[in-house]
Amino acid sequence: AMPWRELEKRLSGRPVVPDAPDVEAPISTRKRRAGKALDPGEVRDEGATPYAELHCHSSFSFLDGASGPDDLVAEAVRLGLHGLAITDHDGFYGAPLFAETAQDLGRFGSTGLRTVYGAELSLGLDAPQNGVADPVGQHLLVLARGVEGYHRLAAAITEAQLAGDEKGRPVYDLERLAEQGRGHWHVLTGCRKGFVRQALATGGPADASRALGRLVDLFGADAVDVELTDHGGPTDSATNDLLAALAAEHALPVVATGNVHAAVPCARKGQRACGLHHQLHAHCEEAQGLDELLVAGGHDVIGQALDDGKGDLPERAGLG
Repeated sequence: AMPWRELEKRLSGRPVVPDAPDVEAPISTRKRRAGKALDPGEVRDEGATPYAELHCHSSFSFLDGASGPDDLVAEAVRLGLHGLAITDHDGFYGAPLFAETAQDLGRFGSTGLRTVYGAELSLGLDAPQNGVADPVGQHLLVLARGVEGYHRLAAAITEAQLAGDEKGRPVYDLERLAEQGRGHWHVLTGCRKGFVRQALATGGPADASRALGRLVDLFGADAVDVELTDHGGPTDSATNDLLAALAAEHALPVVATGNVHAAVPCARKGQRACGLHHQLHAHCEEAQGLDELLVAGGHDVIGQALDDGKGDLPERAGLG
């Protein structure tokens, strides 16, 4: 394996200091910031609703996520979550810190914290999205199934970044992604910029049904789930009802997510910087309500499938 010192030399063009220690990548040896240690008494182990968060952005999604992967892991463990996926935009930049912190803190609680690796891919960008708060285009939320799925997703992102020929503008082709990931990825319909929600907003249920059918045709019925998120917005309940009906129409499962962008509520002075994004702990507090909502509609939430580490979706998504 190439040591970090040699890789840094090749990438940066800077000379290597002869007597410098031969260390690994900085993020692999970096100590977590003070305050990440958990008191076992803080961990909500008994009575917590079984739940895994499968749509979560860290601060490596620049200008979007507000918390580091280590903060997200620490809060997930404290809340007694069964699993956590980090799905940053177009990269695995936070994966090393995510894995290290989960391994370190996952020993707390009776279930441990299962890790899922994924990314939210940005399709249809007409310019670099660096510094753009809400760039144009559509999102595809992908979760890797096992090591091979991770390798294929990393390769697809690399290919797209090179095809864009400028930083911040990856160029994906949906059909090409299906070739690379079918059988190795799990796809959620995602947020308001996902293909299905975007079609629902602009063209109604018929267009949304066609968009969902296209995802199923490309990735397979066993690899697509309809994502439901409720942040208390005035149209969230109605939108979730429509999405649940589309899932039933296509015989697909639904998954409750928080579309998380921060570990804890922002301090008052930091609310603007955090963009009033959605907190991990707040969604976990409401998980029981979502559970009742989805069961009433005849659909299982991800938390139920994670119970005792068994079930269909967790195994497909790399949690089993």
